[in-house]
Amino acid sequence: MSHVVALRCALCGTQYDPGQVEYVCPSCGNDGILDVEYDYEQVARDLTREALASNEDRSIWRYLPLLPVDPAALRPSLSIGWTPLYHAVLLGEHLGMPNLYIKDDGRNPTASLKDRASAVAACRAASAGSSLVATASTGNAASSLAGLCASMGQPCLIFVPAAAPLAKIAQLLVYGAKVLAVQGTYDDAFDLCVDACNEHGWYCRNTGYNPYMAEGKKTVALEICEQFNFDPPDWIVVSAGDGCITDGVGKGIYDLFQLGLIPKMPRIASIQSDGSAALFNAWKAGTEQIEPVSAHTVADSISVNKPRAGIKALRAVRRSDGVMAAVSDDAILEAGRLLGRMAGVFAEPAGSAPLAGLIELKRRGIVKAQDRVAVVVSGNGLKDAAGASRGAGHPISVEADGSNLAEVLSQSGL
Repeated sequence: MSHVVALRCALCGTQYDPGQVEYVCPSCGNDGILDVEYDYEQVARDLTREALASNEDRSIWRYLPLLPVDPAALRPSLSIGWTPLYHAVLLGEHLGMPNLYIKDDGRNPTASLKDRASAVAACRAASAGSSLVATASTGNAASSLAGLCASMGQPCLIFVPAAAPLAKIAQLLVYGAKVLAVQGTYDDAFDLCVDACNEHGWYCRNTGYNPYMAEGKKTVALEICEQFNFDPPDWIVVSAGDGCITDGVGKGIYDLFQLGLIPKMPRIASIQSDGSAALFNAWKAGTEQIEPVSAHTVADSISVNKPRAGIKALRAVRRSDGVMAAVSDDAILEAGRLLGRMAGVFAEPAGSAPLAGLIELKRRGIVKAQDRVAVVVSGNGLKDAAGASRGAGHPISVEADGSNLAEVLSQSGL
């Protein structure tokens, strides 16, 4: 992988040769998450608008010259990425935003954006000859890794907090993963997974620990810019828990700008639940000192006490002249209703959080009515049906013989 030239610590700035370290900065420990740096001159020879236009591969692998993966590596057989970008006309009319677009990453193989990162993890693990891949997750990263590993015949071990949604745990078990329900928080599961991988030599997929995960997630930004014909939107709006998606989006637009493929970098709006707002708190304070919180939110996928990719996420937002916002669970659930009823997109609460944040940012005048905006829905509502259903309402009871049907229809305005 001659196009990958270095790994640089986000904390101390120390640069390492590829292969010299695998996960975090030896000097800074687990907080020393690394950035992957590329030889843009070399990448630019292979990744051009013309090459992309003629490339029939509609997956993340169309961006292989900009991914930290050996071209000869074994890859998952599932089709990952190139998810639809919808012009949400009805929803845009309702919000007074005619240039509103929805990037539905719930259309990935295991129904979440996390497939992009897991694909990179599975490839790198296969190249390294790892006997097992492990990760800690509240559900989406876990089911993603399990599904992609299943497609490659690769064993995987998942550490999930015991409170993870049953639908996500069911996915893991159906895919044949070994699942450990940790009697603690996501942060407890994260630390236990890292320790176990270090002890047993397993490949660790953990977000905010493995630097290559953001490289997979950045492909969502590469796709958005290409789907806008390299005239990118004014804003890309994403949800944030650990901060790895925010970091990935920032890396993607930075890469494209360095390659001269886009004339400007879109601004990033990174959205948290106000019940899990460690990153937003640091943003508001104008610092990179991220204080852990005691997370509690309906959006389980972004319920994180200590964001592991927090510094990189904050820097990505600031480098793009972007913004962070925190919204209530009620606003998140209402945004889920709007996505379903006016765009036909079923989002889990973490996936509807960006729309809730956009509504708040427009109300505050930060996002303008005419701005072109791409909202990233990171996961399908079936991933957390219990959470999504809290904002959906209830069915109306009707007698089997239809005796009260006319009354029910009248009361329903039908």
